[in-house]
Amino acid sequence: MVADLLGYDPDAPGPVLGRPSVEEVLERAAPGDVIAARDGERAVAVVVLEDGQAFALDDRCPHDGGWLSDGWLDGDRLVCARHAWEIETCTGKCDRRPQDFVEVRRLVR
Repeated sequence: MVADLLGYDPDAPGPVLGRPSVEEVLERAAPGDVIAARDGERAVAVVVLEDGQAFALDDRCPHDGGWLSDGWLDGDRLVCARHAWEIETCTGKCDRRPQDFVEVRRLVR
């Protein structure tokens, strides 16, 4: 049922091959964007904050594995589309379980 709602199986490995590279995404990304990309063989969500800072976060929510790239930005936090858990884009910390985090890398534009 979850797969029907989301259009993908959140427990399946991430589809990395069909995603553009981080470099390709950065060429067209604008402030406020959240875009699915690949960093080598890793599925990442590229986010561009309103001030132009860009980050690549592992594209899996620590809560239940949903794609963070399906989410949206609320200030400097990435909100997961599945259950609205928030991730600090600069640190990768999860708001509801601070011990959980996603790997994050600052990108140079």
